[in-house]
Amino acid sequence: MTGTLNGILTPRRVAQHSKLFDLLLAGGLTLFFGLLSLAQDQFAGLLGVAMLVPLIWRRTHPELVFFGVSAVAVLQWLSGANLQAGNIGLLVALYAISVYGEVRYSRIALGVGGLGVLMATARYYSNSDWRQQITMMVALGALVFGVWAFGERRRTRGLYVAQLEERAAQLERDRDREAKLAVSNERTRIAREIHDVVAHGLSIMIVQADGGLYAADASPEQAKKALATIGDTGRASLTEMRKMLGLLKQDAQPELDPNQPRPQPGVSSLPELIDNVRDAGLSVDYQVTGTPRDLPALLGLTAYRIVQEGLTNTLKHAGPGARTSVHLDFGREMLTVVVTDDGRGAGVAPSSDPGHGLVGMRQRASISGGTVNAGPKAGGGYEVIAKLPYNLPAGGDQ
Repeated sequence: MTGTLNGILTPRRVAQHSKLFDLLLAGGLTLFFGLLSLAQDQFAGLLGVAMLVPLIWRRTHPELVFFGVSAVAVLQWLSGANLQAGNIGLLVALYAISVYGEVRYSRIALGVGGLGVLMATARYYSNSDWRQQITMMVALGALVFGVWAFGERRRTRGLYVAQLEERAAQLERDRDREAKLAVSNERTRIAREIHDVVAHGLSIMIVQADGGLYAADASPEQAKKALATIGDTGRASLTEMRKMLGLLKQDAQPELDPNQPRPQPGVSSLPELIDNVRDAGLSVDYQVTGTPRDLPALLGLTAYRIVQEGLTNTLKHAGPGARTSVHLDFGREMLTVVVTDDGRGAGVAPSSDPGHGLVGMRQRASISGGTVNAGPKAGGGYEVIAKLPYNLPAGGDQ
């Protein structure tokens, strides 16, 4: 009960121009109908003014205004005072509570209005014949119900407009959130690309630099070859990084069209990648089984990056003399990528790197609807197995 009263007493938030309008409305009605009522009967006129002045708060406190005005009307009825022009305040208060008040109080107000029709008919038309009484009862009842129904229609329309505005605002928020998510996903994708390019390029350059350092005195030609490989790898990595960074500057096209050619490698680029790794001194056996087929750009890039990351890990962790095998199997429903080595990578102590490369491989495979399993294999060495379905999930080729 206390919560209900607090709800009634709490003023509703109303725009400043609406408050001004209510002040002018209540003032105008009071001056016109209040003075008219005072001219007819002083006491009844005071009651009429008491029904009109509270209309200033008809929006902020519609329940209090209606029941307060109704209480004055009951006092008028009990005192036997005649109906006055100020009684129009009852209709305005009824309209206000049906528009701005709570629904339950609006229904109660309609019942109070119906009771008022019966009381007015019984008091002010008691000397009329039954036909006139019924006519006045129907006329007053229709007036009261019409005012209430008009207010209810206004309330319903206002709620409908408010729902449309809220829906539009929600759609706008959803659109902004989706746009931000798309940008975030695209930046994450580009970050993975940059990581793969940098990690692979630097691994080859480090291996070549170490080899060139040892061969500088004994075999100058080998040292020159290592330096040439470092330069070629650095230039290639720099070119690919510039392509990736260029995507970040495409403000007008944050999401790339999957049907447009992308400056990114695929399965067809694997022989070149493997040749570069071989030039770095790593022994790589490359095999393709099954019937090769054209792959979606995303799937081809995923396979390429998984092989690249697997070879990069071998360069970093397998140790000298390690042998590596890259196997692509084009099955009926999926492409299987296997990268294995017989080095000591599985036994080395974990580094401070939290494994971004492995996480990146799994994220790529997940986007393509596939899986990646990586870990030590029986008998020594390390193994990466990726299963990539040919049919990409909805929205995957982006």
